Amino acid sequence: MKNSCREYFADLRDCFSKIEVRSGDGHKLDFEKALGQAVDWIAKVKAANKKVMFIGNGASASIASHQAVDLWKNGGVRATAFNDAALLTCISNDFGYEHVFEKPMEMFANEGDVLIAISSSGQSENILRAVEAAKAKRCHVLTLSGFKPDNPLSCLGHLNFYVPSGSYGPVEIAHLTICHYLSDRMVAMKQAGVPKTAAGASK
Repeated sequence: MKNSCREYFADLRDCFSKIEVRSGDGHKLDFEKALGQAVDWIAKVKAANKKVMFIGNGASASIASHQAVDLWKNGGVRATAFNDAALLTCISNDFGYEHVFEKPMEMFANEGDVLIAISSSGQSENILRAVEAAKAKRCHVLTLSGFKPDNPLSCLGHLNFYVPSGSYGPVEIAHLTICHYLSDRMVAMKQAGVPKTAAGASK
C-alpha cells in the first residue's frame, strides 16, 4: 500500500503517462494515433451497421457492460457485452469457463465487427480464446491489459493497450478511461453531425 494519498495519486498520474500501445506484430505505436485508429474502427462499425463487443471478468466485466451501454445509448453504435447470467452459467456449465466468451464469439461475431477485450492480468484464458475466435471471424480486436508487460493478451490484438502497473486500481481506472474516450468521441461526432465515415479520430 502507498504511504499517502499524495503518493497514490502521483503513481496513478504516472501510470497514465506510461501507457504503451503495440500492434499485433509487436511494433510500438503512438498512443494518440492508436486511439485515433480505434475511433476510426468504431466509426466504420456505425456506418456499416456492424457492432462492438466487450468482454471481461469481474471488474472488467463491469467496465464491459458499462461501456457497451454508453456506446449504444449515447454514441448510437450497436454494442453489447456477453455478461448475461444465464449465458455465463450455461456456457461454463456445458463447455467450461474457459470457453464462456469464445462460444458467443463464434456465434455472434461477424467480419468487420470490433472486439474490445479487457483483462487486468492479460492472462485470462477465456479472454484469450475469445480474441482468437474474433480474429478468425475477421474482427478488429483491441485489447486492454496490465500487470506483467509480457502478458499474453498484450500482443494478441490488432491494437494492444498495456497499463504498466501491478495494482488493480490504476489498471482498471486506465482501462475505463480509454473506453470512455472512445465512447465520448463517438458522442461528440454524433452531436457535431460528423459523417459516419469521417472519424477524424486523432485530430
